[in-house]
Amino acid sequence: MAARIIDGRAMAAEVRAEVASGVADLIVEGFEPPGLAVVLVGENPASQIYVANKIRQTQSVGMRSECFRLSSETSVQELISLIQRLNMDDAIDGILIQFPLPAHIDPAHVVNVIAAEKDVDGFHPLNVGHVANGARDALTPCTPLGAMRLIHSVHEDIAGMDALVVGASNVVGRPMARLLLQAQCTVSIAHIRTADLARLCRTADILVTATGVPGLIRGDYIKLGATVIDVGITRVQQETGKERLSGDVNFDEARQVAGAITPVPGGVGPMTIAYLLANTLHAAQCRRARGDTQSTPVQWNAISRADAAERCNQAEVEAGRTPKYSKGNE
Repeated sequence: MAARIIDGRAMAAEVRAEVASGVADLIVEGFEPPGLAVVLVGENPASQIYVANKIRQTQSVGMRSECFRLSSETSVQELISLIQRLNMDDAIDGILIQFPLPAHIDPAHVVNVIAAEKDVDGFHPLNVGHVANGARDALTPCTPLGAMRLIHSVHEDIAGMDALVVGASNVVGRPMARLLLQAQCTVSIAHIRTADLARLCRTADILVTATGVPGLIRGDYIKLGATVIDVGITRVQQETGKERLSGDVNFDEARQVAGAITPVPGGVGPMTIAYLLANTLHAAQCRRARGDTQSTPVQWNAISRADAAERCNQAEVEAGRTPKYSKGNE
């Protein structure tokens, strides 16, 4: 029997509905909506598309979004000065630096300048440490959070299951392994240089791969009935000259063996942006709970509250759920 296809787009719609509900609750309580600042350095065409999509989805759930577009000639100090201003800006709850950056800018240095409580990518060393320690309110990298949500859509409880993460990057592999360990899985980490990778993959009840090597994981690598989460996404040139998106997993082979599998595209990708929104909301909630905002809560007028409620209801409907707010009860 062919594997169940895990629908990342449908799951992402659920996450957006949850975020829109949380944003509406903040506004109804008298707070300003969360604010996300997106910084784009250079003219990378793919980055421009990603940024436009992130801004659109941020606004769709009722958050405010500001985009700062800088030239590829921007100096390191100019970028750092902007981030420092955003760190101090009370209207900004989350800061996102769109990667890749121009070659003359060190990404690690830039990440370290972002205030940890506004680091919605979860890359700041303090947030990495909080995730490693299992802190409940840690800002965690978005892709591993989305992958965990997809896994839990298949298995309510994954405690005691054997999990393998193929790929050991700081962005996906390592935080993914930590989240699986927190869920009480027995976790192994591999990578493209692992000896006899196929043998190791066949032991995994849950297989998460994030190497960026198209077709690395063949069907005969997979344990019968395993849940396979394919984070890899690479543009591959076809014989026709056109490009297609390919994951790390040979999908046609794997779906004949796995119990559940994510497609590429339409699997993990939509969840990454959805959890960027969730992290921004989480950062805003934490800042308000701590009293970090410098101004007192703004009492939004009835029109703003009604708009927030409408956005929430629209997101609920898109996720196939019952609208939360009834008319006149915002």
